Amino acid sequence: MSHLAPLIADLALILICAGLMTLIFKKLKQPLVLGYIVAGFLASPHMAYTPSVMDTANVQTWADIGVIFLLFALGLEFSFKKIMKVGGAAVIAACTIIFCMILVGMFVGAGFGWQRMDCLYLGGMIAMSSTTIIYKAFDDMGLREKQFAGLVLSVLILEDILAIVLMVMLSTVAVSSNFEGVEMLGSIAKLVFFLILWFVVGIYLIPGLLKRCRKLMSDETLLIVSLGLCFGMVVVAAHTGFSAAFGAFIMGSILAETLEAENIERLVKPVKDLFGAVFFVSVGMMVDPAMIAEYAVPIAVITLAVIFGQSLFGTLGVLLSGQPLKTAMQCGFSLTQIGEFAFIIASLGVSLHVTSHFLYPIVVAVSVITTFLTPYMIRLAGPASDFVDAHLPERWHKFLHRYASGTRTMNHESLWRKFTMALLRITVVYSIVCIAIIALAFRLLVPFLKDTLPGFWGALLAAIIIILCIAPFLRAIMIKKNHSVEFITLWNESRTNRAPLVATVLLRLLLAVSFVMFVIASLFHISVGLVFGVALMLVTIMIMSRRLKKQSILIERTFFQHLRSRDMRAEYIGEKKPAYAGRLLSHDLHLTDFVIPGESLWAGKTLAELDFGRRFGVHVVSILRGRRRINIPGASVRLFPQDKIQVIATDDELTTFGKEMGKMSALEADVVEKSEMILRQFRIETESPFLGKTIKESGIRNVHHCLIAGIEREDGTLHAPLPDEPLSEGDVVWVVGETEDIRHLADMPDEE
Repeated sequence: MSHLAPLIADLALILICAGLMTLIFKKLKQPLVLGYIVAGFLASPHMAYTPSVMDTANVQTWADIGVIFLLFALGLEFSFKKIMKVGGAAVIAACTIIFCMILVGMFVGAGFGWQRMDCLYLGGMIAMSSTTIIYKAFDDMGLREKQFAGLVLSVLILEDILAIVLMVMLSTVAVSSNFEGVEMLGSIAKLVFFLILWFVVGIYLIPGLLKRCRKLMSDETLLIVSLGLCFGMVVVAAHTGFSAAFGAFIMGSILAETLEAENIERLVKPVKDLFGAVFFVSVGMMVDPAMIAEYAVPIAVITLAVIFGQSLFGTLGVLLSGQPLKTAMQCGFSLTQIGEFAFIIASLGVSLHVTSHFLYPIVVAVSVITTFLTPYMIRLAGPASDFVDAHLPERWHKFLHRYASGTRTMNHESLWRKFTMALLRITVVYSIVCIAIIALAFRLLVPFLKDTLPGFWGALLAAIIIILCIAPFLRAIMIKKNHSVEFITLWNESRTNRAPLVATVLLRLLLAVSFVMFVIASLFHISVGLVFGVALMLVTIMIMSRRLKKQSILIERTFFQHLRSRDMRAEYIGEKKPAYAGRLLSHDLHLTDFVIPGESLWAGKTLAELDFGRRFGVHVVSILRGRRRINIPGASVRLFPQDKIQVIATDDELTTFGKEMGKMSALEADVVEKSEMILRQFRIETESPFLGKTIKESGIRNVHHCLIAGIEREDGTLHAPLPDEPLSEGDVVWVVGETEDIRHLADMPDEE
């Protein structure tokens, strides 16, 4: 008998249990995550009546891989541009909820006398609501289109990214074992540095690489390349002191900006589902019934803390963002559960050996209870808001109304704020890139050159290479925004603005000089004055260099092309409105899509013949024909069935245009009867006008719009005629055509 490895036997048991539980929970219309947890409970050594997993260490390794795939898939669904679109309401609400719930978790843990790390990790676990569970609840209850549901989903997007940041912070605290402010600030700075660096470098390099290799990328190759990039970033993140999950999320979010994002997400999903199932089963394996019974009181208290805490602070956070009371309570009551991130944070604490053994099963039990209660809490939001609204004092009503309406009007952004934020963004990003280049060069390039060319020449070559590499970015720091609309407007607006504007230029110039001075001073032992003079001369050359200017512009243009490539493709194929569409709204103009129906009388006509501009005031901007886009089509361009046309007009003009399109596409009442095709025969007699003529000369097809299906001779044979075959007396002609055409051709009487 062949030997079967324990890992294979364990995997068979895990997948069989998971498969059975998912079928049962699917039938019960419950989240599959709970089914996996129950499957893990059945396969665990704690369950004496069912087979148990033998090698839990190997299963834990697979579970760690599952976390990597879960975070990688989350990154693929996430886009950094989404943060810019969720709005201030979601930002205020998410930050309020997370901060307050972390404090609630720490107070609850401290109340039970738990260790400091247990309290901190508990706060992190109960701060994050479950995206998967809320999505499913909204779908099942038909609430996805509600206004509050959109705000809840925006909050969840932010909670996901903040959960990644929180995981990094918890890992840092666990390793350093302290809460000192300086250590914490250093960790945050390190996180921001690598986050920006990896994102900028990744967006610049990876989309271009995938685009160049697109013809070589089959599904199999794309999957392997994507997973290779994912695990490569996992290794890099681990070597820089971050968690593997953080690296997987970063690579997923980078690939989310590529043209292949949808394909990668589709290919990775089965792998993610497999390893994700193993992870959630491993979560259930850590649930000990005896421990749950022992810690029943903490489970009940934490469950109540999650339900009441999320309801209260979720409502408070949404209220602070300026939303009405009813919307705020609907949002708060929808967030009253914990899910996948609670398990991931709990597994992080276990892997780092900083949390107690009882915390994991407690959090799993709380998650199961709150998940089952989620639909009921969402339904309770309406009656609860009506009750609060009825019993709220009148002055509170007036205050909340004034606060909500006041926040909606506070949307003005001064030129100074816009200008300084743009400068700060440019300076920080390019400075980080320069620091990374210098650090990498001094770690790898400088030792190599000093060994190859000892003495002055090795140091000189190293300095030249490093300064050439950072020169495009230093020039961007110094010159960018100096000729922008904001800079010129502020300069001409008031003389008092000129001194601060000059100061921004000088500060950026000094920053560039400092980078060059650092490189020179680190490689040569010369006086500070000489270093400053050389650095100033090199910076001046950078500013004057036209070639460097082109290179700097090209680098930035390539980056933004890669960043916007997915949106540009969506705009090209009509899945997304172009950016200029929003600007038209301020002038009461709209960009709207119309599809030319197959039966439309407009199909086949040119834009000149249709003359939409004169007749309806509607202007065709683009025509989308399959995967092809025709921008600013000329008057000679014809419209075809199923063409999607993008037009610009006012609301009234678009309404009139839509009604007219409906008329042109409407079928006549008797069109079905008129278009009926029939088969008839007629005989060529002595007085027939077709006698002696060929099929082509007879005009039966071109003039009478009928088709000769065959000619029957006197001997009874029927054959398909050629165009040049003449019609003879006695021939029986079989013709196919519409009823009216056939009757006219054969001069047949109408049938009763």
